Amino acid sequence: MSNVLSEEKRQQVIALGRLGWPLRRIEQETGVRRETAGGYLKAAGIGVRPPRGWGRRPPSKPANEVTPGSDAKKTAILVNPNPENLSTKGKAKTETAKPANAVTTGFGVELSDSRPKDAKRALSTSFCEPFRDAIELSLSRDRNAVAIWQDLVSESGFRGGYQTVKRFVRKLRGNQPLQPRAVILTAPGEEAQVDYGTGPMVRDPQTGKYRRTRLFVLTLGHSRKAVRLLTFRSSSRIWAELHEKAFRRLGGSTRVVVLDNLREGVLVPDIYDPTLNPLYRDVLAHYGVIALPCRIQDPDRKGKVESAVGYTKKTPLKGKRFESLEEAQAYLDH
Repeated sequence: MSNVLSEEKRQQVIALGRLGWPLRRIEQETGVRRETAGGYLKAAGIGVRPPRGWGRRPPSKPANEVTPGSDAKKTAILVNPNPENLSTKGKAKTETAKPANAVTTGFGVELSDSRPKDAKRALSTSFCEPFRDAIELSLSRDRNAVAIWQDLVSESGFRGGYQTVKRFVRKLRGNQPLQPRAVILTAPGEEAQVDYGTGPMVRDPQTGKYRRTRLFVLTLGHSRKAVRLLTFRSSSRIWAELHEKAFRRLGGSTRVVVLDNLREGVLVPDIYDPTLNPLYRDVLAHYGVIALPCRIQDPDRKGKVESAVGYTKKTPLKGKRFESLEEAQAYLDH
């Protein structure tokens, strides 16, 4: 890209530099070369970190270092490169020290379970067995173990724990392989990720028919605390209002908001210089927030909010229908 940045991109680079971001991170997030970003930051009077020497730690203590103040009577390890030079006193200490594997309990004793077979069978029966029909019905609706456990506790008076339901569900449908996930660490209050997802079916008051809603999720990058809001339709104004509601629920705003290239927030997606929606840009500027649209073909950048959207769709909202938007929002908040 050219070394001359647009005014919007220049302000974004300067704002990130004021947050203390290093040039390498600014280049990764915005696509602006470190040399170009450093020139703009220096022109704005913002200090630039030196390229080397950051994050280095002093060398750790060697493994055989003796800590002062330790009790000599309790020391059972002697460090000496020449074992022949050990004194008689040192040999006596080594011989009297007890080895770590010298303790045995119950060796040679055979334990037998004298309980009757009926008692063993009763103990092996899961607490979920009386609720098998309800659990199988929930599994047929693709609800996961967390959602099933929450439904059993709130609707059927189930007193067992989540792990009990998890083991029972695993027996019914079998184990599923784990999938690897990338982890992006951020400081508290630094970053939030926003995205849309499909919400539950809710009866539209105008038509009287069930209608698919949209699910707005804002997830904090550090704590993973999320705000989830439902709406029937979306626009640039509604998108901005949802951000305001989320900030009010959290009691504050983050420094950076990572979003997808949806039209409510980004008018023209671009790999280097996306154009933000003016209304959305002004709302974030009012709260002192910097927008970071995801680069094209980089979906993992906002994986935390995508995980929150998927959890909301699969756990509390899967297979649910509501008669009003207020009822759906109250259930989701609960």
